[in-house]
Amino acid sequence: MSTQQLTVVFADLTGSTGVFETLGNAKATEAITRLTQWIGEVCVAHRGRVVKTLGDGVLAVFPAAQDAVMAAISLQRGHDLRIQRWPEALRMHLQIGVATGEVVEVDGDCYGDAVNVASRLSDLSGAEQIWATDTTIAGLDAAAPVRHRSLGPVPIRGKAEPRTVHRVEWHEEVVSEFLTMPAPLPLQTPRAAPGTGRIELAWLDVQGAWGSNQLPLALGRDNEAQFVVNDPRVSRIHAQIEWRNGVFALTDMSSYGTWVRFDGSGTELALRRQECVLHGSGEIALGAPFSDFSVPTVSFRLTGAAP
Repeated sequence: MSTQQLTVVFADLTGSTGVFETLGNAKATEAITRLTQWIGEVCVAHRGRVVKTLGDGVLAVFPAAQDAVMAAISLQRGHDLRIQRWPEALRMHLQIGVATGEVVEVDGDCYGDAVNVASRLSDLSGAEQIWATDTTIAGLDAAAPVRHRSLGPVPIRGKAEPRTVHRVEWHEEVVSEFLTMPAPLPLQTPRAAPGTGRIELAWLDVQGAWGSNQLPLALGRDNEAQFVVNDPRVSRIHAQIEWRNGVFALTDMSSYGTWVRFDGSGTELALRRQECVLHGSGEIALGAPFSDFSVPTVSFRLTGAAP
C-alpha cells in the first residue's frame, strides 16, 4: 500500500444506452471498448496512468494537475472531432471530472477522497463538460493556456461540505473569459436563501416544474434530458440549468447556441458555450435566434418557494 498526492481524472461516456439499442450488444461493446482504449492512450500520452476501466468510463491518475487537465482538454477536443462523422444515434459524449488529493494505492487499484470526488464531478458535469476541483486549478502552471470559470461551492453526494468547482473550457474557438454575458439587464438579482428556488418550463404541450434541490436540469433532444425538446436544431443535451449560490444559472452546451430574453426587456442574450443568470420570467430559444419564427422556444418562470 502506498499514498501519493495525485490528480485523478474520471472520464465517462454518455448516451451508451442508445448505442446498444442501435448496434446490438456485440458491436456496441466493441465500439465502447475501442473508445475507452483511446481514452487510456490519451491519458498515457499526457504522463498519466490508467488505473481501470469501468464499463464506459476510465479512471486515470497523474502526478501533475497540469498534465491531467491538458489530457482532459485533449480528450474533449479529439472526441468532438471524431463524433462529427458519426450518425446521430451513435454519438456518445464525454463528461469528465478532475480532482487532486491524497490517493491510496492497494494492489494496483486507487482509493481516496480525490477518486470519489472525480467520479462525482463526472456525473454532475454533464455531456461535453470538464469539472475540476479548486485544488486541481491551484496546481496549474501560471502560464498554462487553460481557461476556466469558478462555479462556486457545489454540493457533492457523500461530502458534508460543498466543494468549490471550476468548469474548464476546451473549445478552441471560444475566446471569451467564459464569464456571465454582459448586458444592460439586472442579472445580479437578489439571491434567495439556498434551496428555496423553483423553475417552471413550458414548450408546446411539454411542461414541468423543478425545485432547486432537483437540479441540475438538462434541456435537449435526447430522452436522457429532463426537459425534452424534439426539434432537429436542438442538440441532444442542449443546455443545463443549475441552482448555484441562490440563483438559477443557464449554460449553453449546444452546437448552434442558445438565446435568452426576459419579459419586459427588449434585450436578447446570445450564448455560445457561455452562461447567464435567469430571473423573473422569459423565453429560451434553442438552436436559432428569436428572429427565426419557427425556433423552438421554451418559456420559463421563476418563483420563490420550492415544492
